[in-house]
Amino acid sequence: MEHEHHHHRPVPDRSAIQGWGADLDRANRPAVPMERMPQRLDVPEGELTQQPRDIEVFCSPERPGITPLFGTSAPPRGLSGLLRRVAYKGTENDIRHWLMLLLADRVDMVEGIGEDLARGKVPNVLAEMGIKAEWEHNKAGLVRKAAIGAAVAGAAWYLLKRRRSH
Repeated sequence: MEHEHHHHRPVPDRSAIQGWGADLDRANRPAVPMERMPQRLDVPEGELTQQPRDIEVFCSPERPGITPLFGTSAPPRGLSGLLRRVAYKGTENDIRHWLMLLLADRVDMVEGIGEDLARGKVPNVLAEMGIKAEWEHNKAGLVRKAAIGAAVAGAAWYLLKRRRSH
């Protein structure tokens, strides 16, 4: 015979919490008469006007043609742009496509640091990584990341030292 263990805790009064239970009974939701499922997306009637293209824009072979609107803040450049160009020659269901895009992002970060140094600006990498905020709000996570980083750096140093001694 199974014994059921019920832990009876008093249910707190949540009535003072603004908006509590909005996902419960539809009769208690003031917006119900106006809601639609799925929610309405207001878009202009007809076709969107194509944004002029003055930079290189990549598009997937599965969906030829560029979207009517696209971002222009980070046009492809340098080695990271070359990696993205090669990645977009492959299809989205190929893992190499996504791995090359991830690699391109990391290369772009390093290229950005190089550009900063070339302009005489020393980037504050620790501040840009959010170390101060992480120290204030997630000390355990920061310590774990530092330990992993130290272990990786130590392993790399050991492997390089071993290779030089042979």
